[in-house]
Amino acid sequence: MPGTSLLADIRIADMTTVIFGPYCTQTLADLGADVIKLEPPKGDDFRNVGKYAKNRGMGPCHLTINRGKKSVVWDMKSEDGRAANRKLIETSDVFIHNIRPDAVARLGLTFEEVKAIKPDVVYVHCLGFGTEGPYAGKPAYDDLIQSLSGATSLLPRVDGNERPRFIPTAFADKVSGLHAMYATLAALRHRDRTGEAVHVEVPMFECITSFLFEEHFYEAAFDPPVGPYCYQRQVDPSRQPVRTQDGWITIAPYVDARWVKLFEVLGAPQELEDERINDYRGRYFNQDYMMSRVQAYFVNYTTAQLLDMLGEADIPAARANDISEVQDDPHMKAVNFFQRRDHPSEGGYWEVQPPVRFVGLPEREITPAPRLGEQTEDVLASLGLSAGASKD
Repeated sequence: MPGTSLLADIRIADMTTVIFGPYCTQTLADLGADVIKLEPPKGDDFRNVGKYAKNRGMGPCHLTINRGKKSVVWDMKSEDGRAANRKLIETSDVFIHNIRPDAVARLGLTFEEVKAIKPDVVYVHCLGFGTEGPYAGKPAYDDLIQSLSGATSLLPRVDGNERPRFIPTAFADKVSGLHAMYATLAALRHRDRTGEAVHVEVPMFECITSFLFEEHFYEAAFDPPVGPYCYQRQVDPSRQPVRTQDGWITIAPYVDARWVKLFEVLGAPQELEDERINDYRGRYFNQDYMMSRVQAYFVNYTTAQLLDMLGEADIPAARANDISEVQDDPHMKAVNFFQRRDHPSEGGYWEVQPPVRFVGLPEREITPAPRLGEQTEDVLASLGLSAGASKD
């Protein structure tokens, strides 16, 4: 598993759980940061998502989102535990957590309190909602943020089923995690220039609303609006994978000349004589009809035949893989994206490699996801402390 050492001089005290924060810190760990994951005695709840292979608390989702980190457990209610936490913060560049503000205050881990321990700390708070709004302090989960941000209204615009539905991935958590990652790097840059502590808030609701409205504000962005919300191409019911003789394929002709060429490749240029699609304007406004005609021809060819035909004509197209087929995609195999690894306690498993490569820089092995508290004694020793902090 190739990682880099770009952030090898950065230590991160990580008190995040589930997906939002851990996705951020996993990305930073891939880049070489020393991420020390402080877990409660029962462990991060995400350890138990999915069926484990050998040991409870070592579920598949934990393996995919906590690689490259060290796990420590100590009793935050004991003096030894509090001392260990203070020492860890003293030696860290970043303190990141997703604890609700009221609980943070009870733990004595507000920004001002942490800054008193580490004057140049980068303090990253992964929140559901910004602290200046009326939702501040409320619990937030991916489902709630998808609902509030309007994400659940997108699929109904595509298929006409009025029931709001979730986009079937934890995209609110993961996109917010990437916002937290770049914010952490920017704050570290500022810290390095000025020597000042930086307090970063990363609110999910604001992150996802920004992410969605980038294109879906659309013509309502003007005041007064000149048209509706939602980038129409992306909620167009006709813009979907097309059935072939043996599967599904996605096409992306986009420019008008490629639509014309597509019907030539299909041996059906006469279709463009229809008054609905016989000029650029007609083809632009009658995509649904044009796609229905494409579908009528595609079912006569296999997916492989179409990919060859369209490839020769320089018409962008791709197989619509089932998620279970992606691991066997020839490109993914060629770049060795899915790598089989052997976990010290859990045995064989598959892991995706970091998607970003730093060409020409040395690569390093990324360690597998840790067992609960696996590095507690080692980290305590590195802090010059005894193992007493790890005991309840």
